[in-house]
Amino acid sequence: MAEPEPEMSSAAEPRVVDNADDHRYELWLDGALAGFIDYTPRHDVVVLNHTEIDLAFEGRGLGSTLIAAAIKDIRDRGLRLFPECSFVQAYLERHPEERDVVLPAPDQKQD
Repeated sequence: MAEPEPEMSSAAEPRVVDNADDHRYELWLDGALAGFIDYTPRHDVVVLNHTEIDLAFEGRGLGSTLIAAAIKDIRDRGLRLFPECSFVQAYLERHPEERDVVLPAPDQKQD
């Protein structure tokens, strides 16, 4: 039987929750709030307003983890999203496969 590996702070899996009371998706790691996305619900659209990752947790790809989890939740609930946040917009540029739930801006044409 293999020896268990020593615990490291990065070994914990990040957990993303929808804090509906505060209108934000939160990313928790090792019991600490590592980041969040503020959102505004509007009927069947979720406007992703602002993403923030705590400085102590930057550089680990947690922003992308947080955005991917938020998009999955929005998709699973049958909603659409509008990416007002520039960080979410940049993520969607790098991940075109996630754009199926994006509501185009009124001045954009759909393909």
